[in-house]
This record gives sequence, structure tokens and C-alpha cells, in this order.
Amino acid sequence: MKVNGREILLGNLSSPSVNSLLESLHLKPEMVALQRNGEILKRNSWQEVVLEEGDRIEILKMVGGG
Repeated sequence: MKVNGREILLGNLSSPSVNSLLESLHLKPEMVALQRNGEILKRNSWQEVVLEEGDRIEILKMVGGG
């Protein structure tokens, strides 16, 4: 699986879910948007989504400012 262009091994995650991926990357779910294989994933589906080898994940971090 590639995350933001970097190879990540699914075996390193506690489970193959989006939430486990974010936890392993030390990211707060409420601070990111996520795209899987070119499709934006709705936040309320993250717990059910099972990540697979070959997935391309893009994580966008929210940045505050003024």
C-alpha cells in the first residue's frame, strides 16, 4: 500500500482499517481528509473500510490560519 507516495506494509498495522493507519502515523482523524484509490472516503465509513495491498492512500492534513 502506498500512503502519500510512500510504501507502507499492512502487517505493521494493528488492523487493516483507516483508523489504525492514522493511529500508526500519529495523526488525529479529525485533522485529516483521506482519499483511497482516487476516491474521497467519508469519515463515517473509515471504521468499516478494510485497507488492502495495492491501495493508494492520500492523506491531507488540515491547517489552521488566519
